[in-house]
Amino acid sequence: MSKVSIRFLAAVPVVIIFGCSGSDGSSPSETGGSNSLGGAGGLTNSGGAAVAGGATTGGAKSTGGAPAMGTGGAATGGVVTTGGVAATGGSKSATGGAIATGGLFGTGGFVPATGGSNATGGAIATGGSNTNGGAIATGGSKATGGLSSLGGTAATGGSRATGGKSATGGSNAAGGTPATGGASGVAGGGTVTCPSTVLKAGDSTQTVQVGSVSRTYILHVPSAYTGTTAVPLIVDFHPIGGSDTGEEGSSPFKAVTDPVGVVTAYPQGLNSPNLGAAWDVGPCCDTADDVAFAKALVTQVETKACIDTKRVYAVGFSMGGGMSHYIACKAADVFAAVAPAAFDLLSGSAPAGNANDCNPSRPIPVLSFRGTADGTAIYGGGYSALVTGMPITFLGAQACWKKWASIDGCTDTPAYPTVSGSAWQCAYYKACQANVQVGVCINNGGHAYGDGTIGWTFLKQFTLP
Repeated sequence: MSKVSIRFLAAVPVVIIFGCSGSDGSSPSETGGSNSLGGAGGLTNSGGAAVAGGATTGGAKSTGGAPAMGTGGAATGGVVTTGGVAATGGSKSATGGAIATGGLFGTGGFVPATGGSNATGGAIATGGSNTNGGAIATGGSKATGGLSSLGGTAATGGSRATGGKSATGGSNAAGGTPATGGASGVAGGGTVTCPSTVLKAGDSTQTVQVGSVSRTYILHVPSAYTGTTAVPLIVDFHPIGGSDTGEEGSSPFKAVTDPVGVVTAYPQGLNSPNLGAAWDVGPCCDTADDVAFAKALVTQVETKACIDTKRVYAVGFSMGGGMSHYIACKAADVFAAVAPAAFDLLSGSAPAGNANDCNPSRPIPVLSFRGTADGTAIYGGGYSALVTGMPITFLGAQACWKKWASIDGCTDTPAYPTVSGSAWQCAYYKACQANVQVGVCINNGGHAYGDGTIGWTFLKQFTLP
């Protein structure tokens, strides 16, 4: 069963916050660097906020209205969604005052910039395999037990690493014990006993108890899932003001991972003080224990689906990206790697920051996606006080990349990428402890989703030790 989210539009005269995703449609876009606000199907802004397939039924477009979250603030007139909240200086909300489906808000805009999602050129590095079923690099032999697992990675030492660098050796996959059903374990994996009841393909809303609070998430089972071979699990976090259903419709990962049978969970956040559903990343933006929620969710999914417990990953957009960073800091014992988009670690220590308190239990691989024109999660770093009573300071894309390299004990000195277009350009620290990597991919877009193909190619290399 699917879940309907409730979202809203609001603009404030502050330029910094963690964006909103589109709802159940394709990722929205910005033109000219102004961030649009996605509703169901996403909004597209081109000099003014005209809803393109994403407005709630009956929603009015303000004459000459600029995007509520575009850089520079809302234009006079604002944007009104059906029953939603008018942008600052805008017209009244529709009768009834209900929040618009997929609620969008915040200065700077929370939608992908042009070229931000699956940008041209952001393909897997030459030599990287992405074959369903897992391709083995030249010289690499399959793990004992039969076929390589779903997810597309070859035996450890056999596949090419992200960025096109051939892995050393070509030995059998570590821990290549056949999983129940006869398929071999993934690199670093072990024997997995699959549940006797095979989940049917489709979406269902699940509930898990976290302390005294009942939390919900959408469990997505792709048609390629068989229930007889252990597969990876991705936990995909929505942006502030977003929803589980909105994230499922907007995330670039689903199109890449569904064909190889990867199971995905889309958690639902609890309310922030003033901007809708959010995540607790230390100094902001709700008061729930969302790390405990994420761990409880993973434990529950592993009882329902045939999950490789060593290949659980976290991804997310905007504040969902912030939650992915925080998961890497606080739950590296459960999550093998993370790929956040449009967010950083936050400068300082608790209660005002989280970067100085980030001490994962082991080195953990991290790949960040950032747009150089992002004025919401400010690309070069900066202060945001849009969430009432919870100010934060973004480290900035390059500083966050270097912070993770320091946390993971990386000793090489790769050059930071440069861009002149919408194609993703990536750089990786590779001489890190425990053979992890720390990557950053940038383009000239704004507050935008990353690239699902690049992200999955990075994530699937890594397993828990």
